[in-house]
Amino acid sequence: MAGQGTPATALLTKRRVAHSTHPYDVSPDAPNYGALVAAALGVPPERVFKTLVTVVDGALAVAVVPVTGELDLKALAAAVGGKRATLADRAAAERATGYVRGGISPLGQRKRLPTVLDSSALTFPTIYVSAGRRGLQLQLTPADLVALTDADTAPLAAG
Repeated sequence: MAGQGTPATALLTKRRVAHSTHPYDVSPDAPNYGALVAAALGVPPERVFKTLVTVVDGALAVAVVPVTGELDLKALAAAVGGKRATLADRAAAERATGYVRGGISPLGQRKRLPTVLDSSALTFPTIYVSAGRRGLQLQLTPADLVALTDADTAPLAAG
């Protein structure tokens, strides 16, 4: 689709990975943003994943979790072999990934960060993640996401 290219979609195209893009119109400041995105796409919210940039023992890491739950920071720290995890501040997240909040994709980030995908993703044939800008999701298989990000999988979602 013309005009919708992002580093994430460029990576998928370059690697010839099957995917599709899905535009939507939801304010990034809306409460319950993830559920609204899922509704706009007409898909179950547990198949829509958010990308969170975190700090584990002083180093940046990425967690990809369903929009239906919160990130269990202790589980993330354990998954990357650390002791303590917190969410990264917005400026650090945007600087490291090259994306803006509400449009951070786990794919095509400026710096390759350790990535952990919530293991619930593996129960779906395809999942939805940000395509790298607000208002655009991409659909791909969990296996392709794991392969392209060199991600580990672990139970990360709380609630």
